[in-house]
Amino acid sequence: MKDFAIGSVPITEIEIGMKASYSQTITDSDIKAFAGLSGDHNPVHVDSEYAAKSRFGKRIAHGLMSAGFFSAIFGTRIPGPGCVYVSQNLNFLRPVYIDDTVTAEVEVTKVDQEKRRISFDTICRVKGKKVITGSAEIFIPEK
Repeated sequence: MKDFAIGSVPITEIEIGMKASYSQTITDSDIKAFAGLSGDHNPVHVDSEYAAKSRFGKRIAHGLMSAGFFSAIFGTRIPGPGCVYVSQNLNFLRPVYIDDTVTAEVEVTKVDQEKRRISFDTICRVKGKKVITGSAEIFIPEK
């Protein structure tokens, strides 16, 4: 199977089993920016003293920040520009910490050319361990 780089993949070329991925290292400024954008200033994300006393032992990234990397794949790799989310479900398995590199991966599980919808399995990993699993459905408008 091809691993697609930046670009758009026409629905007629999308096949079950196709994969794409995106990686990014989480920084302190990413977490602060996400807190500002989302309004989620939970101290487990933004307060080192509070987080040190939590079950995580230190600050963790917002789960939806890592899950947002799926959107980067869908909008730039497969299917590509113009597609829109229909649905996404998420299971948060492990925390993501500052300086962790998150790799988001998607794999096509279903192609409905008539409805122009593609289904995907979605996984985020840190150091080879799953931190998020789920599935997504994407709609590809006609151009």
